[in-house]
Amino acid sequence: MIKIRLSRCGVRKKPFYHIVVADVRNARDGRFIERIGFFNPITNKGSSVHININRLKHWKSCGASISKRVLYILNNFIDI
Repeated sequence: MIKIRLSRCGVRKKPFYHIVVADVRNARDGRFIERIGFFNPITNKGSSVHININRLKHWKSCGASISKRVLYILNNFIDI
């Protein structure tokens, strides 16, 4: 099963997340299929999120599920 989820990067107390398409059997920060965006919770809302909407729609049409946290980010920070 394929899932669109967050992968944590950055240093301690300064998180930075990549939005990735990954197999659910792989570790959170492990192997992924494609990186489709990023989320930086430290900066302002306008510049903190970037997602390639075309790739998101492609993977969703292929049957990928979206994690709860990524859905929250899409609903609150991105105007689709």
